[in-house]
Amino acid sequence: MSLALVTGASSGLGKEFVQLLAAEGSDLVIVARNEENLRALAAEMERRFRVQVEVLPADLTMADEVEKVALRLQDTENPVDLLINNAGMGLGQEFVGGSIAQELTAANLMVNALLVLTHAAVGAMVARGSGQIINVSSITSMTVQGTYSAHKAWVKVFTEGLADDLAGTGVNITAVMPGLMHTEFHQRVHVDAGQWAEWMFIKPRKVARAALDGVRAGKVLVIPSMLYKATYVALKFAPRALVRKYAGSKRSGRL
Repeated sequence: MSLALVTGASSGLGKEFVQLLAAEGSDLVIVARNEENLRALAAEMERRFRVQVEVLPADLTMADEVEKVALRLQDTENPVDLLINNAGMGLGQEFVGGSIAQELTAANLMVNALLVLTHAAVGAMVARGSGQIINVSSITSMTVQGTYSAHKAWVKVFTEGLADDLAGTGVNITAVMPGLMHTEFHQRVHVDAGQWAEWMFIKPRKVARAALDGVRAGKVLVIPSMLYKATYVALKFAPRALVRKYAGSKRSGRL
């Protein structure tokens, strides 16, 4: 029986990962801030799929809370086979004139926590000679839409570099790069999702499925739609001046 630890597990893409893994028969450690939501999700997964679900409430913007999860990843008696670093947030502000506290909170969650948890996981996994890690990046990493783009670009490059270090160890690491999805994300950061055509959105379930299939196949980067594969190529080879003009912070759609 495999064991997966999922951060940001109680909603959105994280919940899709949890449901897919539970349906496959994987036991779970689910991590998020809201313990009540986690316990409700755990009860549902245990009832529907007869798996064991461990609830681990943690605010991953706080270093001491991150350490709790890192210690769980280092447990050798009931080891984690798959780590999914999914927890994230939108900033809902411009950098100029915005709150520096909000900027630091986002960096702690999407960069520092991911770094610490990945370090804890790979140490244990390499010692065992097996394991898998999925880091959630974004196609936005190829744009210049503020520090959110910068954080997701860091996730992508970090994952690519670590994949090279892990070659031959039995540990696979993958960055998944979704585009637009219908989750609570846009509403929370006051972005009008209605500005984009419906055909531009990917179902979160499709993203989660592609990421799981990708890490199992040893893929380093997973872009789960033809539309966003084409977008990735266009942004990769476009002059950066054009990227700044047409995919900069003014194009974020914030209300």
